[in-house]
Amino acid sequence: MSKYFPTIGLEIHAELKTRTKMFCDCVNNPDETEPNVNVCPICLSHPGTLPTLNKEAIKLVLKIGHAVGGQIADYTEWDRKNYFYPDIPKGYQISQYKYPLVSGGNLNGIALTRVHLEEDTGTSIHDRGDYSLLNYNRAGVPLMELVTEPVIHTAKDAVSFAKELQLLLRYLGASEANMEKGEMRVEANISVAEEGTKQDGDVKKSHSAKKLGTKVEVKNLNSFKAVEGAIEYEIKRMSDLLEEGRGGEIVQETRGWDEDHQKTFSQRLKETSDDYRYFPEPDLPKLKISEVPEFSAKKLISELPELPWQKRERLLGLNLGKDQAEVFIANQKLSKIFDQITDRLKDEKEIKLAANYITTDLISLLRLDDADPTNDLDLKITPDQVIELIGLISKGEISSRGAKDILAILVKEGGSPKKIASTKNLLQKSNAGELESVAQKILEENPQVVAEYKKGKESSLQFLIGQGMKATKGTANPQLLSEIFKKLI
Repeated sequence: MSKYFPTIGLEIHAELKTRTKMFCDCVNNPDETEPNVNVCPICLSHPGTLPTLNKEAIKLVLKIGHAVGGQIADYTEWDRKNYFYPDIPKGYQISQYKYPLVSGGNLNGIALTRVHLEEDTGTSIHDRGDYSLLNYNRAGVPLMELVTEPVIHTAKDAVSFAKELQLLLRYLGASEANMEKGEMRVEANISVAEEGTKQDGDVKKSHSAKKLGTKVEVKNLNSFKAVEGAIEYEIKRMSDLLEEGRGGEIVQETRGWDEDHQKTFSQRLKETSDDYRYFPEPDLPKLKISEVPEFSAKKLISELPELPWQKRERLLGLNLGKDQAEVFIANQKLSKIFDQITDRLKDEKEIKLAANYITTDLISLLRLDDADPTNDLDLKITPDQVIELIGLISKGEISSRGAKDILAILVKEGGSPKKIASTKNLLQKSNAGELESVAQKILEENPQVVAEYKKGKESSLQFLIGQGMKATKGTANPQLLSEIFKKLI
């Protein structure tokens, strides 16, 4: 069987987090449950109405452009993208075609083609038997579209890119980008071609094709799992069609993703730009970015926060594990707590200890409480409490088990780790005289284990320490117990 090399480009739409819609003063509220309440004559395209530009939406896209190192346009304009569907009240969509706000750039190692602004469509509901319902609350919401170059070659890399974009949008406050709410939607353009010959400009010479194959677009992928599944399915489907003897032909078309059956299905033949009959939007002014003070590059760049990849580099510089770093990158609330801790803890071991307890035990406790650690959590725990807890562990005043118990109380009730340890009898006993009498009794009760240890069986010592911890209800210092047992034996 010949091998076929896939090439993937992504088009990702994200609803922007603005107070109002793109071209009118209607409220932009993705959580509105009542249909057709956030509408007006402008977004419903009544005769005689005129759109106006949302300055905040433009500003957010320009920030995205600066973050990815794109070329910011000085001149831009809007276009009418003509197609007829019930969820588009105008019969066309106001978008950008020839003059996008941002050209080029790079994100997560993937080259970008453009980032532009347009308006979202309404929502269609088709599961009502012989009729459909339309909700125009979303119609006219500011929508960022980001298009990559066709330089992605695996489904996993496509998902990795989409996840990094989601992080960027959240860091910039540009979008919540919740895929399950439709606030971020991915479309994948996929082609396969026979492997083995060089494509001009492709740095992956050994894994490239002379020319790209016929492109198929899979639309409206609303989860990272769907993105990966749809791309992998299409690569296999198209490779099978091209395989010698199968007699199949790839058709340029738009396909959908069937989540229940984990397969794509044909929707319609793929449109080209000519089909949309683009022409400049006559009701909106041309825009020169340099003439708007709020859009100055210096101002916008100064407003950029620490970006996800910058935070990743900083956290890995603290010798955190990659998975630990990703927890803090995904959750800005936990990250803020950890940053306040690292500002005050200078010992590398204590910093790593704090990271361990936050990214394992604390995350686990939050999930048990039905809290989502990817969101902005309402935590009772504070940096001061974590630092105090780490201090107790470092000084050997509490055991690892005791630390976990204290952390669970802090998450639910707050309080002082030292006081909790004292009240709950979790402070480790480090009185050598007291522990020696406990150890002596255990040795007397377990002569056979002592004999085995004397013959070189190291696990016997661990058994004795375990008995000592049991006898003291977990309050003994295990290291001190070990030393005492060795001395007495």
